[in-house]
Amino acid sequence: MAVRLRPAHLLMAAVVIYLLLPVVAVVLYSFATRWTSGILPDGYTLGWWAEGLTDPRLVSAFGSSLLLAALTAVIDLAIVVPAAYWARARNPRIRPIIELGAAIPFCLPWLVIAFGILQLAGVIAPGLQGTFLLLLAGHVAIAFPFVYWAVDGAMAAVGIERLAQAAETCGASPLQTIRRVVVPTASAGLVSGAMLAFATSFGELALVQIIGRGVETVPLWSAEALRSYSAESGRFNVLAAVTLLTFSMLFALSAAIVYINRTTTVRLLPGAGARVLVSEQ
Repeated sequence: MAVRLRPAHLLMAAVVIYLLLPVVAVVLYSFATRWTSGILPDGYTLGWWAEGLTDPRLVSAFGSSLLLAALTAVIDLAIVVPAAYWARARNPRIRPIIELGAAIPFCLPWLVIAFGILQLAGVIAPGLQGTFLLLLAGHVAIAFPFVYWAVDGAMAAVGIERLAQAAETCGASPLQTIRRVVVPTASAGLVSGAMLAFATSFGELALVQIIGRGVETVPLWSAEALRSYSAESGRFNVLAAVTLLTFSMLFALSAAIVYINRTTTVRLLPGAGARVLVSEQ
């Protein structure tokens, strides 16, 4: 029996090929001994992976990137959760101010933001220039919008205003409300925002080049590998291995977050008038 291919199927197949082809090319290049004129590499080796994973400079760059990304996610959550809760449940008048702050990284190029932070630090605290702390402050600033919109959207979905009023009626303090009501009910937004902040920080290059001159991260190492390319150096092969490792790590982290949040749904409790998150097993 002949199978009829609908236009939707052909379009989907084209999209899948378009998305997977670059990934397949990077995978093959990371294992290729040489890749000259054929559609496939001339041979395969694990040498490029071994060279990358044993390079002290690259290992140090991975450590710096992971630490920077993790701290960025944690600090942004510590800032955004109370701010978003306060703007929704306690003082809605500050919402325009917070949303304006969240819009700035989208309105200005990160290169401009980096120069602004560098100039400000030169006036206020010159000793911070080129340090990890100043770079961390820059990453927290540019990742703030991604965390804020994710967390604020989750709070809006669960109706955090009414939940906060119910908690206050029971005698809970603002800190208790955040810890026992906001964090559990808006956990999906918190996790998504943290993931976005982590990925944004891990792959950021402009701020590292301008602010963190004393800090080497994976994007900075990759940029230098591209600039120092020569036909026989094998740097592109090692770079392909590093790119594939980074992609696999972020993909696995995203898949884990989706799996963790797979049973979380939003529904109305009968007669309650407020929405809560219910975990369905």
